[in-house]
Amino acid sequence: MPTFAPDADWLVFHPSPTKPSFVPPPGAVDAHCHVFGPGDEFPYAPERKYTPVDAGKDKLFALRDFLGFDRQVVVQATCHGADNSAMVDALRSSEGRARGVATIRPSVTDDELRDMHEAGVRGVRFNFVKRLVDPKPDAYYRALVERIAPLGWHVVIYFEAADLAERWNLFTSLGVPVVVDHMGRPDVSKSVDGEEFGQFLRFMESGPDVWSKVSCPERLSLEGPPLYSDVRPFAAAVVERFPDRVLWGTDWPHPNMKSHMPDDGLLVDVIPRIAPTEDLQRRLLVDNPTRLYWED
Repeated sequence: MPTFAPDADWLVFHPSPTKPSFVPPPGAVDAHCHVFGPGDEFPYAPERKYTPVDAGKDKLFALRDFLGFDRQVVVQATCHGADNSAMVDALRSSEGRARGVATIRPSVTDDELRDMHEAGVRGVRFNFVKRLVDPKPDAYYRALVERIAPLGWHVVIYFEAADLAERWNLFTSLGVPVVVDHMGRPDVSKSVDGEEFGQFLRFMESGPDVWSKVSCPERLSLEGPPLYSDVRPFAAAVVERFPDRVLWGTDWPHPNMKSHMPDDGLLVDVIPRIAPTEDLQRRLLVDNPTRLYWED
């Protein structure tokens, strides 16, 4: 089996995160995390644009328990391309405590889709971030949605703020629930009341099936840890306005971070700063992900 050397500038996930002060409510879900390999067992894709450090299911499950979460949503990592084997293996090993989001291509068979559904996959991810992938024309994504819609799956979209206007017609007409990763990566140096973030809020208002993950302050912040205070107004605004359509996740093991490697315990302690009441915390961490991922 091949051995994969990580990129020379790859930042390794935190080896000993802080025990968070915030205790997630019973049934809480980390709704955005990944597994990487291990590469010798689940090889990384030849077309990948990065090679990570191995971060397998055992470490992911151990982190879940340490941080106080009950369940997880494992999102297919771009370094694995459309080979969902590592993600599906994690789901099958989770004893029902994990659901998944896959990456698929037009060549996927109906039998493969059914097998993934049986394992716990409930959505597909479309990545539009050009430094990570080579985005396709709109028709490519529409054809894939036609394949997954009969299964009741949703679409997760990852884009940067400037991409929203370019793909607006696609994003607002997919015909299935849409979940936005990390609030569309807003530029937090701009005003939360400004036009750019206003466009994202209008997208959230465009239909009852548009959701957002209010996650990854470490990717968005200019201020940095431990509080990532410059991200708080953006995430808090989304939670307040759309309390029944928000999700939260660690993004472990934090692929392609360049500025620093976050402490996952401190990320958990950001939650009450963006969802300040027990009711909002329960919706964000329990009710919403349960409805989207565990209720068929």
